[in-house]
Amino acid sequence: MSGRLAPRGVVVLGATGSVGASAADVLEAHPERFVTRAVAAHRRGPELLAAARRLGARVAVLVDEQAAADARALLRPGDPELRAGVAALLDLVRDPATAIVVQAITGAAGLAASVEAARAGKRLALANKESLVVAGPLLMQVARQHGAEIVPVDSEHSALFQCLAAGRRQEVRRLILTASGGPFRGRAAASLGGVTPAEALRHPTWQMGPRITVDSATLMNKALEVIEARWLFDVPAERIEVVVHPQSIVHSMVEFEDGSVVAQMSKPDMRGPVRYALGYPERLPAPGTRFDVRDYARLTFEPPDREAFPALGLGFEAARRGGTAGAALNAADEVAVARFLAGQVPFPDIARTAAAALAQHPFEAAPSLQRLAQADAWARAFATGG
Repeated sequence: MSGRLAPRGVVVLGATGSVGASAADVLEAHPERFVTRAVAAHRRGPELLAAARRLGARVAVLVDEQAAADARALLRPGDPELRAGVAALLDLVRDPATAIVVQAITGAAGLAASVEAARAGKRLALANKESLVVAGPLLMQVARQHGAEIVPVDSEHSALFQCLAAGRRQEVRRLILTASGGPFRGRAAASLGGVTPAEALRHPTWQMGPRITVDSATLMNKALEVIEARWLFDVPAERIEVVVHPQSIVHSMVEFEDGSVVAQMSKPDMRGPVRYALGYPERLPAPGTRFDVRDYARLTFEPPDREAFPALGLGFEAARRGGTAGAALNAADEVAVARFLAGQVPFPDIARTAAAALAQHPFEAAPSLQRLAQADAWARAFATGG
């Protein structure tokens, strides 16, 4: 290998989603650098086995045990070992042969996997919002104690991570998160009461899952990203701003004390942040068409409309309060989005429900993982009307 180090062991959690597919593209392009040891997902057995075959993974884990039982009938000679349950998922990230954990699995299992990867001192290529939104202080503390690296995979936080390399942390004045504005940018608050799920799912830039697409329409996705940035970069909420940038070319910016603003620009493609997280501190070569600034002669920025999109302010409030605030906000939003998609509540009720849960939940300033789970359960029951 001409003196090059042996390939690093990678596990991909959430291998059946969009981030998992992007990770597969990057891993396939660099077999000399990475070996995929295992893949995992919640319950999509056929897709997980296809991902394992594609990447040559020798272990596949389905968190849902019934899904794993169903998937066993699909196994072929030479297929990976199929394991089931949360314990099997956590075993993957503890394995000494695992160097990098791509974390894109959602829910409680995803949070537990993030904490376990940090406790094991791994590099955590983090795409799971809940890990920082729900348990940011706890996760960052565990990472510091055990020497883990957390490299974000969200396009905005990856951009901030890269921009921060331009100066020292004590020189940072502001973190500036960009938002596409979603499908309802420019709409007045009074016009949003009758929007349909189909309209909310019509994102102008990104192809994403239903919840995050609706969160983009309400700007709740940016609210949650404010919370993530607050804990990941240890910057108070007062020094984080959000600007609407419809072209989605500038993924975020950092302003330094001398007035310089450093921005990260690229075409909207999740393979970029995944590639950066896997290769860091090196930059891995990327195939395909190169970015050409002449293709983007006009880049625009505007302030978000907080009256039409009140969800954004909830993120700043939760980032300021810390504790159980992020858990309550995230859980209530997830339930409210599901109810909107099911036609049970109107679009503005998503933010109203999340605001009420944030205000009324039993707040705790320094919760354990158990207490965070209780705050999550309380908010879900509250948002359901129970």
